[in-house]
Amino acid sequence: MFELKTTSGLDKPTLYAELIAQAGGLLAGERNLVANAANLSALLYHGLPDLNWAGFYLFDGRELVLGPFQGKPACVRIALDRGVCGAAASQRVTQVVADVHAFAGHIACDAASNSEIVVPLVAEGRLIGVLDLDSPVTARFDEQDRAGLEALAALWISASELG
Repeated sequence: MFELKTTSGLDKPTLYAELIAQAGGLLAGERNLVANAANLSALLYHGLPDLNWAGFYLFDGRELVLGPFQGKPACVRIALDRGVCGAAASQRVTQVVADVHAFAGHIACDAASNSEIVVPLVAEGRLIGVLDLDSPVTARFDEQDRAGLEALAALWISASELG
C-alpha cells in the first residue's frame, strides 16, 4: 500500500523533490502506461496545493484523448490546434498560463479554472500526450512548477511502456 507523505508547507524545490521521490516509488516496477498515469495524476492532485484538475490527455495519432485524471469530468477530445493542451502538444513546449481567460482559444472544461500548466509528453521524438494541471488560483504556476512537472513527466515516460 502506498502512503502519500504530507507536502504541505514545503517550499517548491523541496516539494517537487519529495513528489519525485514518491513518484519514483509509486511507478517502480510498473510498466503499464494507464496505471502509471492514473497513479501520477492522483499523486499530483493530492500532493500539490491549489489544484482543481490534474491528469493526462493521450495522443491517438490525430488528437488528444482524455486519459487518467483527478478532478471534475473533463473534455474528452482536444484538437492539436485548440486550447492550452493543443498548444503544448503541437509546439512540444510546456505552456504556463497565468490567466486562462486571456489565452486565445482556451477550452473551459471547468469554469473554476483560472490558471493552467501543460507539459508535452514526448518520447524519442514521438508525441505521447500531455500532462495537464489546472488551478482556481490565477498565476498559480511558475518556472519552479515547470521544472518540477517536466521532471515528473520524464519519470513517467521512462517508467511506462509506450509501445
